[in-house]
Amino acid sequence: MSTVLKVENLSHRYSSAWAIRDISFEISKPGVIGLLGSNGAGKSTTMNIICGVLNQTEGEVYINGINKREQPRLAKKQIGFLPQTAPLYSDFTVQEYLTYTADLRFIESSMVKKSVSEAMERTGISHFSSRLIKNLSGGYKQRVGIAQAIIHKPRMVVLDEPTNGLDPNQIIEARKLIKEIAQEHTVLLSSHVLSEINLLCRDIIMIEGGRIVFSDSMESFNNYIQPASVLAKMNRPPAETELLKIAGVTKVQFLSEQHCRIWFSGNTAITQNIITASVQHHWELQEINLERSILDDVFKQLSQS
Repeated sequence: MSTVLKVENLSHRYSSAWAIRDISFEISKPGVIGLLGSNGAGKSTTMNIICGVLNQTEGEVYINGINKREQPRLAKKQIGFLPQTAPLYSDFTVQEYLTYTADLRFIESSMVKKSVSEAMERTGISHFSSRLIKNLSGGYKQRVGIAQAIIHKPRMVVLDEPTNGLDPNQIIEARKLIKEIAQEHTVLLSSHVLSEINLLCRDIIMIEGGRIVFSDSMESFNNYIQPASVLAKMNRPPAETELLKIAGVTKVQFLSEQHCRIWFSGNTAITQNIITASVQHHWELQEINLERSILDDVFKQLSQS
């Protein structure tokens, strides 16, 4: 399978300050890839360069093997882009607007009507084709924005904060739509909302201070910080002082008569140590579970690295 997006040593400078420095990554298959980072980290600069809104200071971007700097128009044909504020014309009907965007995408005249119809059907807005965009709800306006991003069937769709400003029900619908689009397209989704990334993304690229600090799967991101505590249940638990004698244990908190949280340090084989101690002293250990780090902890650590 050919590479959909290749970013090579990408750097950009505003005046004397570098916004991003030596950004490199590749995406080669459909699915949702999260572009994560705090405000001002360099996400928008990276995304705007990829989509051709901004010309980079250094480095190269290849879309479906096409160098964006050398063949910008051909490269941009491979991309669909929905900025954070959807570029909608409120006095157009949905069909008028999508017909206009189809023309902007150089879709052949004979194929425009079919392309508009397919885009409306895929985004669930066919029944609003004759409605003025200004009379749509926020959720449906966002659907129109997504429709213009996929109308020319690009290999890659770039979405910037696609659920921003939507109510809870609209967010659920938008997520469902994004997942459906990702079955056929590579979706690069920018966000600083961790829960959004966790629910939608297969892989993550995280930028902080203008540099990539993490690039791997969602599972690896969740497990980036090693668990520092375990939850244990014992029928005959010992006193806290006895648990503190176990190698690696740094702190103990009893949550009930039989349940406790045990903190540990380093790469200690803590579960094995607790099991061994329980067997030796007849504590009758019933359950033991490592506590996974929450996404916020991972984000905080990577942001400060």
